[in-house]
Amino acid sequence: MAGFTYRDAGLDLERYQESLEAIAPLLKRTQSGRVLDRSSRQKVGGKKSGFFASLFALDWNGKLFARNYRRPVLVACTDGVGSKLKVAVMMNKHDTVGIDLVAMSVNDCLCSGGEPLFFLDYLAMSRDDPELTRQIVRGISDGCLQAECALVGGETAILPDFYQAGEYDLAGFCVGVVERSRIVDGRSIVPGDVVLGLESSGLHSNGYSLVRKVVFDHARLKVADFVPELGRTVGEELLEPTRIYVRAVKEVLRHYPVKRVVRGMAHITGGGLVDNIPRILPANVQAVLRRNSWPMPPVFPWVQKLGNIAQEEMDRVFNLGIGFVLIVRPHYAASIQKRLQSAGTTAHVLGTIRRGSEGVVFV
Repeated sequence: MAGFTYRDAGLDLERYQESLEAIAPLLKRTQSGRVLDRSSRQKVGGKKSGFFASLFALDWNGKLFARNYRRPVLVACTDGVGSKLKVAVMMNKHDTVGIDLVAMSVNDCLCSGGEPLFFLDYLAMSRDDPELTRQIVRGISDGCLQAECALVGGETAILPDFYQAGEYDLAGFCVGVVERSRIVDGRSIVPGDVVLGLESSGLHSNGYSLVRKVVFDHARLKVADFVPELGRTVGEELLEPTRIYVRAVKEVLRHYPVKRVVRGMAHITGGGLVDNIPRILPANVQAVLRRNSWPMPPVFPWVQKLGNIAQEEMDRVFNLGIGFVLIVRPHYAASIQKRLQSAGTTAHVLGTIRRGSEGVVFV
């Protein structure tokens, strides 16, 4: 009787190596001279696919640009995509969820004024699948290009006993940097400041357990069903990638290198406006928002009607069309809106900061 092999246990080292070789160019396209080594990913079967860690130069004196810091503070974030991945599996479309993965971390990094520097991913799947791996990492690479950060490495775990065939999970890790003097933490927010809301692209990557319950279990819809209210199929709407705000927000922060015109920033994820804005508010102030001050993407009233969801529940689960919030000095609100628009991001005046108990009030 022949001895057991790794392949007998569900892991094909040759196919695994094929996956790693296929994604190497997707990492390389995101990297600048600040990445000092080859992108790291685990060695497989004795074949070296990279070093054990990636090296990234914090200070960089290049011919075309220089990045140097006086008192740098590192910003670290991690997140996943959640059950939106199940929709990707249902659609057999895997080249955009990587954008969601990057967005969830780099948008968090922005909230402290941080510039995302580099990103790593963790991909766990049931079996070796080079083409599926390439599609997923292509999305991660696309997201890193949008976020202007380097994809420096990651980990691919083949776990046949953990996942059903065709299923996988993703986690992402972002490291950024901010000058200590330019950290944005909300402490300077005062009554009279203006709340600007940057439009979302739809559901982003939050609330999908409720959405799937309503759409697939309750309404019995399929991903290929066309929805007139949305102008596209169920699957196309639910796989719309999360918007990445890095370029637009960095443009605003760069334009005011000395004046602290941006007093606070919030990434609107699970918990919606009502839970995420209070995270940056000082004591004794509240954000007073006008509910009809921004256009709501049709996916939200569609889901609400389909599931007969109460407005309070909608407020607590979804972003409702606002994916990122800036709290700014009132004198600069209009100019910041214009600068965001020129960077391809539409922002609306949602309301103002007033004295009161900490939280969000809709009027």
